[in-house]
Amino acid sequence: MKRVLQATLAAGLLASGAAEAQTVLEGTGAVLRGLDKLSSLTSDLEVKIGDTVRYGHLQVTLSDCRYPEGTPARATAYLVIEDGAGDAPAFAGWMLASAPALNALDHQRYDIWVLRCTTE
Repeated sequence: MKRVLQATLAAGLLASGAAEAQTVLEGTGAVLRGLDKLSSLTSDLEVKIGDTVRYGHLQVTLSDCRYPEGTPARATAYLVIEDGAGDAPAFAGWMLASAPALNALDHQRYDIWVLRCTTE
C-alpha cells in the first residue's frame, strides 16, 4: 500500500501535461484547513515542519511538505494526526492538496486537509 501511495504521489506531482519532469521543492511548512463537523466552522492552521498544532481534540504534526516548482498549492504533505482518545494515530500518511479524498482523515467530528505548502 505504501509503495502504491508513493507511486500515486509521484505521478500526481509530475503530471502537468509537460513531457519533462518538474523539480519538486520542499516547503518550510504548510497551511491546513480544519472543519468541525458539529459546528460547521472551518479554521486555517499554519504549521511549520516538525511542529505540532492542536485542532479541537486533535494534535496535528507536519513532517514534510513538497510541491512542484512554482506551484505551492499543489502540495503533498506528510501528517500525523492523533486523537487523545486512542493509542494509534487517527491518521498517518501523505495528503495531497489537489486530491484530498485520495488519502483522507477518517474522524467522526473533524476533517483536516492540506491547502498549500509555505515557503517562508
